[in-house]
Amino acid sequence: MKNVLEYLENTLPSSASKVCYRDKKTSVTFEEVYTDARSIGTFIARKTGGRRVPVVVFMPKKVQTVVAFLGAAYSGCYYVPMDSEMPASRIELIFGNLRDFIIIADKSATAAIEKMGYSDRSYLYEEAAECDIDDSLLAGIREKQIDTDPLYIVFTSGSTGAPKGVCACHRSVIDYIEQLSKILKVDKDTVFGNQSPLYTDACLKEIYPTLKFGAQAVFIPKMLFSFPVRLIEFLNGYKINTVCWVASALSIVSGLGTFDTVRPEHLRTVAFGSEVFPIKQFNKWRAVLPAARFINLYGPTECTGMSCYYEVDREFAETDAIPIGRPFDNTEIILLGDDKKEVAFGDVGEICIRGTCVTHGYYNNPEKTAECFIQNPLQNNYPELIYCTGDLAKYNEQGELVFVSRKDYQIKHMGYRIELGEIEIAAGIMQNVAMTAAIYLKDKQQIILFYTGDTEKDDLLAYLKEKLPRYMIPADIVKLAFLPQTANGKIDRVTLTKNYTEQLTRTEE
Repeated sequence: MKNVLEYLENTLPSSASKVCYRDKKTSVTFEEVYTDARSIGTFIARKTGGRRVPVVVFMPKKVQTVVAFLGAAYSGCYYVPMDSEMPASRIELIFGNLRDFIIIADKSATAAIEKMGYSDRSYLYEEAAECDIDDSLLAGIREKQIDTDPLYIVFTSGSTGAPKGVCACHRSVIDYIEQLSKILKVDKDTVFGNQSPLYTDACLKEIYPTLKFGAQAVFIPKMLFSFPVRLIEFLNGYKINTVCWVASALSIVSGLGTFDTVRPEHLRTVAFGSEVFPIKQFNKWRAVLPAARFINLYGPTECTGMSCYYEVDREFAETDAIPIGRPFDNTEIILLGDDKKEVAFGDVGEICIRGTCVTHGYYNNPEKTAECFIQNPLQNNYPELIYCTGDLAKYNEQGELVFVSRKDYQIKHMGYRIELGEIEIAAGIMQNVAMTAAIYLKDKQQIILFYTGDTEKDDLLAYLKEKLPRYMIPADIVKLAFLPQTANGKIDRVTLTKNYTEQLTRTEE
């Protein structure tokens, strides 16, 4: 197998009339996905003249967006998912990075595209989907394709906030979907509840296993994650049995007492990742769903998606961290020290990943690619790139990999090396504290803790003084109604830092 489109084509004979993707307004069958994607593929191939270029899919989260992704793949090009909810400045930076590209957009995005001056390279989805299919053209394209051809570019931001386009190929996505599907035990009866935006790599977990098994993926409206009771009612209404969400999305549901009102009726697999899942919140989910499988997933965008997994098989203390377990098959995790040598068992090292999952690197950014995708320092006999994640981990006594911290979450304060995550865990254990996030103001050398819940901040401060050494006590504790989130549902520490420093400046003035 060398092309992800084979998932759809192999499933089609047995699932043509079955609903494939569904959002709140629309649903499409496998037959409709196949037909419309091939129409779009023909349209794009004619417009590009056979050139392999990025196809920006500038559409909101809906089923047609995924069909456009597949259409770009049929054309021999590679898709770049974007959404009008992204800031205009970020969109401009992405366009500048891509350089040569075309746009497939729906009517809702045309005004924004025109304002930015890209109307001359933009085409309507509705027009592309009505194009007559040219079977011989598409067959010729497929014949020339190989499995290392790019499939997509997903833009992620580093510590500077500048978007970096991660370029992944068909081979790495196929490898990922094959391994992930085994771990999640996907089958034709799986009904995914998608939480993530379609312009992140996180949505791969629902898009391609659905095609492989003839399953179904339901795209959950973003606004429901602000109303947990309605969210769980939505899951029940669509009989969703499998979710792969960021840990903070799950914590919001359990932390607001949702299960006192309504409980998931069909969930059998709950996968979580991208952040540490507080044990207190995890235990609430496990108590409500004692028969469900809970799976911790870990992995960076630069390695196509998730690279490690751990299926929870025992109880954990509230001060523990759920392991990220072991690497996927066909993937190896190497823990390296600052000297790029492998650390001893039990010591903390940077997670570095090797295998088919490693992507091509950053699009039109050779300098940053060379910085993060390096020659494997453990062997120099032939070229072999590994990806250095910037994440720190160690092996526990059971031989399971345990995430420790991001390198940039590890601070030096009052002469001590501190993991901000330790402060978050300690605060999260206190009764009536729901969610926590700690930041460090380097210029002021202050730790600031944010939290949600019914506890008063003076009580939380007194609690922390009993649990933490003096040098780890926050200089300020801020109670919020909710913690801001990034587009893919993670706690947005950049916004927390910005808002706090702006408030501090106004106060000082």
